[in-house]
Amino acid sequence: MARQAGVSKSVVSRVVSGRGSVGEETRQRVLEAAQELGYVVNASARAMVAHRTYTVGAFVRDAATPFYGHLLTAMQERAAFHGYRVVTATGSGRFEADDEYRALETLAMLRVEALAVCSGLLPSERILPFAERLPTVVAGRPETHPSITSVYCDEDEGGAALADHLVELGHREVAVIMVPTSSSVSMGPRTQAMARRLRERGARVLEIPGLHRETAGAWVSEVLRHPGITAVMAPSDRLGVALLEQLRLRGVSVPGKLSVTGYDGIGDLATPLIGLTHWRQPVDLIGSQAVDALVQLLDGEQPPDHHRALPGSLVVGRTTAPPTR
Repeated sequence: MARQAGVSKSVVSRVVSGRGSVGEETRQRVLEAAQELGYVVNASARAMVAHRTYTVGAFVRDAATPFYGHLLTAMQERAAFHGYRVVTATGSGRFEADDEYRALETLAMLRVEALAVCSGLLPSERILPFAERLPTVVAGRPETHPSITSVYCDEDEGGAALADHLVELGHREVAVIMVPTSSSVSMGPRTQAMARRLRERGARVLEIPGLHRETAGAWVSEVLRHPGITAVMAPSDRLGVALLEQLRLRGVSVPGKLSVTGYDGIGDLATPLIGLTHWRQPVDLIGSQAVDALVQLLDGEQPPDHHRALPGSLVVGRTTAPPTR
């Protein structure tokens, strides 16, 4: 295999074992050579020899949602690339912080070597005890604790960019579905960034508390009580689609009477059939870089960016347009 890849046997050993640093291009050459030669790593045998489990535990708040589902897939694929297996625990999206903490305890008892935490709810202080025992990376949400490594999309950038888009279309009165940071460490900052940038640009903001799609009808009722509002900003694509459904039921045209924005840009909800204007998070990159950071921690190295904020991109669909009044 070393000859096929044009590298030394020690480099092949580092790639196969998942231990030590190897450049991405070199690693890819070794893996391609392994595939051509039909080489398969015997994970169980490797673990017995090394007295390691080569297993990563991943807690995902709600794998049924597009963001968390795609994030989990990206982490599993990247872990396999590094020669690790992933043991997963998922919540229902309705778990309380205590439930999520117990799920992490369960993963730790399974002798995982590292933890990936993907939850917008569990506060830093509940993750810290695990980070002190195991290499731990928080994926998919802003994290500023100095002892916890994190990879996420820049929420301030995304919220501000969507607000700028609406203002530049001419919207001057906008409703924002606000999520408290205590309920979501990801959606909270992004909705705050939306409202803050709108006000900085001179727009009037109606803040409507909300988190669950079942209450979208109440949000629409509140918006329609303020005839000056010409746009509504949702904290996620799921909630944006819930708004579109309720507006259609009430005969409110989008974007004729109201423009609507979402956030995430992942999976089926990103289809042009819906055409939702949103901020697209680089979820595959978040997942893969989170696992890369875990492997670096397992190798005794410090990731180059302790808190890595990745840029997203604005996707303009057909749910936003200049106001008609």
